[in-house]
Amino acid sequence: MIDTVLLTFYILVVFLLVGTSACFSACETAITGFSKPKMYKTAKEGNVKAKIICELQEEIGLVISSILTCNTVINSLAVSLATVISIDIWGTHSVVYTSIGMSIIVVFFSEVLPKMYTISNPEKILFLTAYFLKFIFKALKPINNVMGTIARWFISLFVKGNQVEDEYTSSLEELKGAIDLHKGKKDDVEEEKAMLNSILDLGHVHISKIMIHRKSVTMLCVDDSIESLVDQIMLCPFTRIPLWQGNRDNIIGVLHVKNFLKLLKTTNDIKEIDIISISQKPWFIPENTDLLYQLQEFKKKREHFSLVVDEYGGFMGIVTLEDILEEIVGDIADEHDIVSNEGIRKQTDGSYIVDGVISVRDFNREMGTHLPGDIAVTIAGIVVNSIGIIPEVGQVFVLFGYRFEILKRKRNQVTLLRMSKAEVKEE
Repeated sequence: MIDTVLLTFYILVVFLLVGTSACFSACETAITGFSKPKMYKTAKEGNVKAKIICELQEEIGLVISSILTCNTVINSLAVSLATVISIDIWGTHSVVYTSIGMSIIVVFFSEVLPKMYTISNPEKILFLTAYFLKFIFKALKPINNVMGTIARWFISLFVKGNQVEDEYTSSLEELKGAIDLHKGKKDDVEEEKAMLNSILDLGHVHISKIMIHRKSVTMLCVDDSIESLVDQIMLCPFTRIPLWQGNRDNIIGVLHVKNFLKLLKTTNDIKEIDIISISQKPWFIPENTDLLYQLQEFKKKREHFSLVVDEYGGFMGIVTLEDILEEIVGDIADEHDIVSNEGIRKQTDGSYIVDGVISVRDFNREMGTHLPGDIAVTIAGIVVNSIGIIPEVGQVFVLFGYRFEILKRKRNQVTLLRMSKAEVKEE
């Protein structure tokens, strides 16, 4: 028999162990549920405890392992000690009841209750236990390193290859998720979400997806008479114009209209103007350049205009700084732009008349759809590339949940389509 004083001590120790287990459970929930951006901001402001928490977050696997190790040992001690007490008081037949009772106590008071409280106050718990967690982590780190090595060895026996998720991709998806959770006035929030997501996607979108195709690029042939060139420049709404000679793939320079007007003002005879001499050297970039890299290059070189070429060096189109910015903030129009909202026109029957040259990215952004952007750049391109032929006027195709009706075709180019949601037939 255990004397009364020792028995009382054992009971107090059991309660203490259950309370300590609750503390570790709260820490486990807090270290995985706190707001990382908020904590990093607090740490940047000089909060020492926040800095400790951010350091622990960098080795979250070992921190969780330390907490779980302590929690498992403490819970085992609490159950064992409670069993000793029950045997002393009620005999060996009480072991089963003690195990059931302690399981209920541990689950409720050491797991459920502290975790429910912590989930809404993770930062508060972490600030209270920051130094304690750091001590536990440092003390158990050697043991956890050994256990981690053994665990990875066992995993390698069953799992082939590298199963570790790319850290950059994981962080990017986490950031996108945080953006999607952003709340506020519906219209303002949706616009903010679209802009922030567009910024995050800059590194994954190629120039070829947003460039102005060569068919739509205003260009000047230097072989034309200077009078003709002057007339064309005066009618052109753009400030930078590519110059070609011989054929449209042979671009020899880019004319800045401002430089031309300066020269025109100081020249008595326009026939003396050498338009090539005042043009800038063309800047060619490959079509698979991503937008983030090109934006950085624009900033570095202090340029706003570049020409896109394919793998064979053939001219494909142009891209400007404004084109990249429009990917983030939407269309930017000034007083000289030809503004047109006729590319997508809603009909009374709920369908849409869509110009074939509308880009898939613009259509998805405008309509909130999810048409695949890896098949083609334009809406017409989606149809042509999906069916493998150039369709005739009047033909109808159902693709990606939408009904596409060909309304107009100019030579080999589909110029106008009718789009509507495809009807799903019930079987």
